[in-house]
Amino acid sequence: MEARLRPRGSNQGGMRQFNERVVLQAIRLHGTCPKAEIARLTGLTAQTVQLIIGRLEADDLVRRLAPVRGKVGQPSVPMALNPDGAFSIGVKIGRRSADMLLVDFTGQVRERLTLSYLFPDPLKLFGDIDAGLRQLRKSLKPALRKRLHGIGVAAPLSLGGWKVLLGITPELAQEWNDIDMRERIASLGAAQGLPVEFVKDTAAACVAELVAGRGRSMRSFLYLFVDTFIGGGLVLDSHLFGGLNGNAGAVGSLPMGLSTSTGVPPEQLLNVGSLWSLEALYTKAGVDADAWVDARALDAPWLASTQAWLERGCPAIALAINSAACLLDLGGVIIDGSFGRELLAELVSGVERALDLYNWEGAARPRVLAGTIGSDARAMGGALLPLYANFAPDRDLFLKVDP
Repeated sequence: MEARLRPRGSNQGGMRQFNERVVLQAIRLHGTCPKAEIARLTGLTAQTVQLIIGRLEADDLVRRLAPVRGKVGQPSVPMALNPDGAFSIGVKIGRRSADMLLVDFTGQVRERLTLSYLFPDPLKLFGDIDAGLRQLRKSLKPALRKRLHGIGVAAPLSLGGWKVLLGITPELAQEWNDIDMRERIASLGAAQGLPVEFVKDTAAACVAELVAGRGRSMRSFLYLFVDTFIGGGLVLDSHLFGGLNGNAGAVGSLPMGLSTSTGVPPEQLLNVGSLWSLEALYTKAGVDADAWVDARALDAPWLASTQAWLERGCPAIALAINSAACLLDLGGVIIDGSFGRELLAELVSGVERALDLYNWEGAARPRVLAGTIGSDARAMGGALLPLYANFAPDRDLFLKVDP
């Protein structure tokens, strides 16, 4: 495994805020640390770390833990992030549900709200989100509300797309196409006096894995998130890569075959690797369509439909991985989704078997790993945006520097 990446500080004057953020980032990435270890990790002097820790304690951003006594010398005092030091709200807007999370400074979820629907009506949805934001803010003690630093929103770039697959009316699809979602969400944040960050939903899920999951020790990887539609994100050299239109890693649009002179384009990965197609199989079989959320997916009477979905979806995902690996020379591929962990394990195993069938001569086969965040990944990634914007050492919240 690669060494844990770490931030580096500076002892030059005028770097006070930057160095404070470097220390916070070191504690976030490496866990509780005594001041001597923080100095080693960041490259700052022991005296500088001592001063910075004093300021961060005064601001309630870090706290001292119980001393750890060794065999010789003075006991070391580990420093940890103060969970109450800062808060943010993450909002995920999806095609089947919306989630709102109140997240503390350590990334733990304090409060959760979920809205479920067949497909969102924009007028009702934005009203519900406004009410949810007010409820989450009110859940904090009055003294802590001033520590709420912003709202991060994760949503598809086009909620009005693929209307035929989803069975929604052209009128409802057009309503979403006419909405500037960034502007609408920003106005809701302004009503709360909070700034708003916006990111594509699957890119937000990738952020969560990059910051709090397996991405902490992987430089470059393709991230796949299986939901109503399968999508993804792309991390290159420890940076989330958005591309020209913020849509890099849009694996759902990858074709599953060659175009022909018939004029009928090949189907896309999202046709076979998305949960909507699994739900359709369940519905056809006359069983509950939401069994993918837990272990029922691998039991009768759902198992036959699940296996049929895996038999089509795993080779399709493997084709996408093979194509991406040839172009990008990836360190790995991380697959996650809003489904149960049992189904995720079966999907990863099936993809690995499908990758065995490819000729890897001239290309490096990437590792395929299960994601660690799960259904909260998109909302969690959204919540991390304001925290990192305010407390990471660089405005590029995904920057990691070599040791």
